[in-house]
Amino acid sequence: MKNKALVSFCLSCLLACVSLSNPAFGQNKKPAFRVVAIAEKDGGVHAPFVAAAKEWLRQQATAHNFTIDYIETTDPINDTFLANYQVFIQLNYPPYRWTDGAKAAFIRYIQEGKGGGWIGFHHATLLGEFDGFPMWPWFSEFMGGIRYVNYIPGFAKATVNVEAKAHPAMKGLPPSFEIEKEEWYSYNKSPRPNVNVLATVDEATYSPDSKIKMGGDHPVIWSNERMKARNIYIFMGHHPDLFKNEAFKTLFRNSIFWAAGHSNRNTD
Repeated sequence: MKNKALVSFCLSCLLACVSLSNPAFGQNKKPAFRVVAIAEKDGGVHAPFVAAAKEWLRQQATAHNFTIDYIETTDPINDTFLANYQVFIQLNYPPYRWTDGAKAAFIRYIQEGKGGGWIGFHHATLLGEFDGFPMWPWFSEFMGGIRYVNYIPGFAKATVNVEAKAHPAMKGLPPSFEIEKEEWYSYNKSPRPNVNVLATVDEATYSPDSKIKMGGDHPVIWSNERMKARNIYIFMGHHPDLFKNEAFKTLFRNSIFWAAGHSNRNTD
């Protein structure tokens, strides 16, 4: 009996030492912040990008101690729901098919900036009349007053040039970087007069070349600083190979921490 008691005591001491030396052992740490991402159910041609994004976000959440939840429609969105999150990611969801209640809550979330930030990708500037839905005028203004015009359906490689090198979301990025496969939306005008442009695509570098161009000034990453919430739009977001692109991953990671109001971290 004495031997069993001694063994039990030694095991208890060992477990206590392991728990103290490894914070992940035993009680979990409180998350640094909470993230919610919206992506259309099934996702169609964007499903592979969403799948790759979810895996990468899982890794980031584990490495950097934040949580991430997913929704597939705007039905759950209201003030109470949004209050649970410090970052809202529009991962793959267009600015239509939103419920009226979700629209109102999201507008307050962005305009009043009550503790939350926003990251929008790709589809967030699909602004116009689609699938029988009218354009959401407020969202168009949020994106700089633009309207979607066209896209490169066959994809093109192109060079993205960083403009706002001092912005926290651009930390650690090279002056320019290549995106291998993207649709490169064109708009009825540049959003530049109404937003802080962080990066543009050089249309002269389209490969293969395309006639679908805006004619020079073509922003692809920007922030609307008229809104109180930290926000950033990143046009790229169609192809899963983006998660093999170090510049894109750095941009996405920086944006998460900036939107959440935390310091940037540039490690995987």
